[in-house]
Amino acid sequence: MVAIAAAMVAGVGLAAQARLNGELGARLGNGVEASLVTTAIGLAVLLALVPTLPSGRRGLRQVREALRTGGLRWWHCIGGVCGALFVASQGISVGALGVAVFTVAVVGGTAAGSLAADRWGLGPGGRSPVTPARAGGALLCVAAVALAGQDRLGGAGTPALIVLPLIAGVAIAIQTAINGRVAAVAGSPWPATLVNFTVAGCTLALALLVMLAVRGLPGGRLAVEPWLLAAGLIGIGVIAVATLAVRHVGVLVFGLASVAGQLLGAVAIDTVAPGPRPTPATWLATAVTFGAVVLAARGGRLRESVG
Repeated sequence: MVAIAAAMVAGVGLAAQARLNGELGARLGNGVEASLVTTAIGLAVLLALVPTLPSGRRGLRQVREALRTGGLRWWHCIGGVCGALFVASQGISVGALGVAVFTVAVVGGTAAGSLAADRWGLGPGGRSPVTPARAGGALLCVAAVALAGQDRLGGAGTPALIVLPLIAGVAIAIQTAINGRVAAVAGSPWPATLVNFTVAGCTLALALLVMLAVRGLPGGRLAVEPWLLAAGLIGIGVIAVATLAVRHVGVLVFGLASVAGQLLGAVAIDTVAPGPRPTPATWLATAVTFGAVVLAARGGRLRESVG
């Protein structure tokens, strides 16, 4: 229960992060640039703190040793690529879709990706079978995506904007699984979080260089409001919580509980902030997603009782 509650709190943080990255992307005229700015801020904080902590230094040594001996594969350390895709999709899509619809679209990808990650044993908890309850929870989330997005599929460019967070949701499931594995080896969430931010920052920087070469300099301006730059700090907490909680509840239950928190935060933000308002379909999709969390968690308990 503690891990599920923590996942929901992390989900609220993701909703706030989405709003901040989306607003900053609109100010700069470039969602990737906005994501790189906030990721760089988070990376700077981690570089200043993690090496000063005994657990951080010890964990980094253990990760390096595990990579050398084969306890970790190189691809276990590229969760930041998935995180870069997610935060870039925030900066690109949130302004047009609104936080609530963006988040519900992420739900579908997260549900499918989490089910597959548990089935293949990508996370630190090993393999989990695809039970009817777990598959039902994932399908309920996909239904929520269709329900919340049905009134926005007619606009120009909107289908592509919804596909992007769907793909980002799959990436987040993979990121959660492999970051959890790195944290398990390190014995601390902070080395895994630092590795994640380092890879994400490099990925976003490369993507921005390619975009600048193709499109030239963006026409936006850097926002000076400090609260718009807080997304990177929120991301530190989200990644750290994810690396711990996924060990106890698995990728699917963590992902859906996180989504429940995202939806709560998202509909609240869209209700009071400028921009698209959550529709009745979005509120109904939120309720459906809570049902999916209950169903998937029940499926997890059944699995544990059998084992």
